[in-house]
Amino acid sequence: MSQQKQWQTVCETADLVANSGIAVWTPAGPVAVFYCPDETPSLYAIGHFDPIGNANVLARGIVGDIKGEPVVASPLYKQHYSLLSGQCLEDASVKVPTYAVQLDGDQVQVAVHAGQREECAA
Repeated sequence: MSQQKQWQTVCETADLVANSGIAVWTPAGPVAVFYCPDETPSLYAIGHFDPIGNANVLARGIVGDIKGEPVVASPLYKQHYSLLSGQCLEDASVKVPTYAVQLDGDQVQVAVHAGQREECAA
């Protein structure tokens, strides 16, 4: 039985910072939303929790690209996480969750599954 996807409004476009991330709260827990206005797509959402640094910090990371793949560098130990897949580029055994993200007018929405909940605090 598959879970139903629900769109959760997490912020407004005025809250976004170009080429940077913000941390938002969802029923799935803390999520990092990145706005890259010169990219297609321009919005990405991954888990905010850095499993290597063991802290909710990924929204504070530096956004860039490695060989054309959009990434964020963790502000703690500088590992790069793909904004497309959540995969850590330096350690194939480490991955963060990714989330569908969309605009509805000026509202930013992240898709979470009904009943989804992570066991970590922001």
